Amino acid sequence: MNLGGVLFLLGRLLLALAGTLMIPAVFSYFADGLTHADDFFLAAGIAGGLGFVLQILFRQPRNFSFGRHEAFLLVSAAWITASLVGAIPYLMHHGLSFAADALFESVSGFTTTGASIYSEVESLPRGLLLWRSLTQWLGGMGIIVLGIAILPKLAVGGMELLGAEAPGPMQEKLTPRIAQTAKALWGIYATLTALEFVLLWIAGMSPFDAINHAMTTTATAGFSTNDHSIMGFQNGWIELIVLTFMIMAGANFALHFQLLRGRPRPLFTDPEFRLYLGILGGATVLLAANLMLHRGEGLLDALRLGAFQATTMVTTTGYATADYDQWPNFARALLFMLVFVGGCAGSTTGSVKVVRSLIVIKKLGVDLKKLLQPHAVLPVRVGNRSIPEDVVTSVTTFMLLFLGLFAAGGLTLGFLGVDLLTAFSASASCVANVGPGLAGVGPATNYGHFPAAVKVVLSGLMITGRLELYTILVLLFIRWRR
Repeated sequence: MNLGGVLFLLGRLLLALAGTLMIPAVFSYFADGLTHADDFFLAAGIAGGLGFVLQILFRQPRNFSFGRHEAFLLVSAAWITASLVGAIPYLMHHGLSFAADALFESVSGFTTTGASIYSEVESLPRGLLLWRSLTQWLGGMGIIVLGIAILPKLAVGGMELLGAEAPGPMQEKLTPRIAQTAKALWGIYATLTALEFVLLWIAGMSPFDAINHAMTTTATAGFSTNDHSIMGFQNGWIELIVLTFMIMAGANFALHFQLLRGRPRPLFTDPEFRLYLGILGGATVLLAANLMLHRGEGLLDALRLGAFQATTMVTTTGYATADYDQWPNFARALLFMLVFVGGCAGSTTGSVKVVRSLIVIKKLGVDLKKLLQPHAVLPVRVGNRSIPEDVVTSVTTFMLLFLGLFAAGGLTLGFLGVDLLTAFSASASCVANVGPGLAGVGPATNYGHFPAAVKVVLSGLMITGRLELYTILVLLFIRWRR
């Protein structure tokens, strides 16, 4: 285990985080005054000082060996450290008694969960609102992917880092060099954010609201500058723009890369993307029909509400244009089930991912055929691609772990005194990085009413879910020796 090398690279990431904190610090100085800006300057100083010390104490050796052990440790340490540093501005604004809340808000930001302890976000300093959105934007594409893009030293062992952090069962290079791949991904990510910012501004949002929502939509994250989320703007064009970009952000970024290179065909042939759109379309129709039947909604309004809520759940964004916790039981149950879907692999979404569900469905079909043809050799195929047996096994294991973590989280919350529906809804929403759920964590409420112990448990679920379970579980339960 090359612990010194891991700490050296962690120092580099901390220096980058310190630089990032200067953005809300400078903005806050002009928007809120020096008193609020000091919180960010302090956080930047702590991150920068710690990063500088790690750089001095653990200089990178000439023969730098970086494998899976180091990758899992660095990714876990980076996300935990970033969450702790990111909590400092909240802590300084509210005081030490706010520790569990500050940690929860920071973890929710970096993991793009969007679960918040705030009931009146519009009363917060604008610098703090910008920081909330910025943490989600950084977490959307991933702290490590950002590091690979801007810090050359992190390109060593880059595929191991992406394997430990990137969502989905199969990672692939878009370009020959891993650093170029990371830069390409961030270029697409930044371009989508900038385009949405312009469109939201034109549609009627203020520039400040537009940049915040552009960052949190592209990250499929869900923090809003409005107490009532997207429904607070009462603007159909804004809803349509946000809906469109949620769908785009939930797609595999490799498809965006191919499209920019003049290769649109994968959009029509990729089986995961087609199933992704099919799920969104099917859920929209079912929700709309239920709203028309039991709430008397008109066709267009029912389709509008159904499409937005279905998309925000599948893409794990967590925005809302209605208090769906007041909807009929069928609609609520369907939305709860959509939490376990997730977007495409290689997107900014959380949860299971469509490709894993597709592989499990194909595996089920193969197993049923083998009951009739026990000696047949029937590979699991997704499109024209035969899925290796080890990938199928890994996907099956992941699904079991995901459901097990969801159940364990719900039981733990129940043990801590949370009511049944709220406990399991909060557990699902945090493991899947969705944010709002049902009952006590519905879109019209928040997570601020929970005791500190519950917030710490939920913070752990958010990080474990964001890192696709294995990274944290390996860190906790595997003996660290080669």
